[in-house]
Amino acid sequence: MEQIKLLVKNAGQNDPESLEQYLARGGYEALKSAARGCNGADIIEILSASGLVGRSGSGFPVGKKWAVTLEKEAPQKYVICNADEGEPGTCKDRLLLMEHPHAVIEGIVIAGVTVGATRGYIYIRGEYDAAAHIFSEAVNEARSAGYLGCHICGSGYDFQLEIRRGAGAYMCGEETALLESIEGRRGETRIKPPYPGEAGLWGMPTVINNVETMANIPLVLTMGAEKYRTCGTGSSTGTKLVTLCGCIRNPGVYEVPFGTSIRSLFLDIGGGCPEGKKLRAVQTGGLSGPIMSVDVLDTPFDIAGCNAAGAFLGTGDLIFIDEATDLAGLLVNIMEFFMEESCGRCVPCRIGIHTLVELLRALASGTADIDTLRQIESIALHIRQTARCAFGTASVTPVLSALESFYDLLTSCVEKEVV
Repeated sequence: MEQIKLLVKNAGQNDPESLEQYLARGGYEALKSAARGCNGADIIEILSASGLVGRSGSGFPVGKKWAVTLEKEAPQKYVICNADEGEPGTCKDRLLLMEHPHAVIEGIVIAGVTVGATRGYIYIRGEYDAAAHIFSEAVNEARSAGYLGCHICGSGYDFQLEIRRGAGAYMCGEETALLESIEGRRGETRIKPPYPGEAGLWGMPTVINNVETMANIPLVLTMGAEKYRTCGTGSSTGTKLVTLCGCIRNPGVYEVPFGTSIRSLFLDIGGGCPEGKKLRAVQTGGLSGPIMSVDVLDTPFDIAGCNAAGAFLGTGDLIFIDEATDLAGLLVNIMEFFMEESCGRCVPCRIGIHTLVELLRALASGTADIDTLRQIESIALHIRQTARCAFGTASVTPVLSALESFYDLLTSCVEKEVV
């Protein structure tokens, strides 16, 4: 399968792209145009025409999100790049931070110029020490060269960018919990609305996008909307960075056009299962995504395709599960992670997930009965319906999807009922 690389020109080289290299391939030209007089509304029109959507999994149109902040009158506006990549098995944003930091910086500053923000933050996952160091060096390079700070690109526009480090909390990947953390409080989600575009950091209008989305901004403006739309599908334009992991020969991060089938990702790029193992299931979109049967393999990996199949696009993570994997044990592992990462603010998460873990442990150890399965489903549904935020509602997706797709297999784990 031919590799299409729009974002990751030298992916896998483990060699950060220098400012000189980035400039040699047209870097910061889009920022120069924006800073020297390109109207914010015009930039948003180009982004909207390109069909660019956020790469965090929500699939929300970038132009529409930025338009909300542009239209708000406020004494201060902010731009935040979410680099708190805490989804297990996902490392695409780390690759961009380490190998293409200037593309991310340029996207952040363009966002600021577009919506009228003069200050930005990038919130980098606490475990990403090497990535944070490399990105910090790139920020210093950009500032010294006039692409950050006062009068960027020789214009009258100022933009300051500050790096903030996370402390290892999965919850802070959610945009409002991230805002709380930057403001110096515990990372807990806020009730929406209002949305950050209207009232975000310190109550001011704030644009929040993740690393991959920001890296696409200069690309779209340089290529033009029409050319950008030629890659991908109608509902999902451009490329997507996917992380392939689990039982697969060639794990790693790959850039593919939106709409590439999961089967092609598994066989053509990932090389299939090693050692003659047979694939049983695929978890799509990260650890909080559904665990699905191999029937999902022919699904186009884009927003429309995943929605139609009941799969998640999410962070672009695909976990391949072979027949030798203990499915009940895997569910225990997943839910123990969510139990540890819950903020504990609401009862469905604080008590419900803990209870769910205990029941799943009984199932995995062979000490459960058929009523245990009914309790597992009932509690998982209750958490989905009553949890305070998306953390809780998403955390039980692996359990409910496994019960739907592999009920007979999980039933084989329970003790025989006494008649």
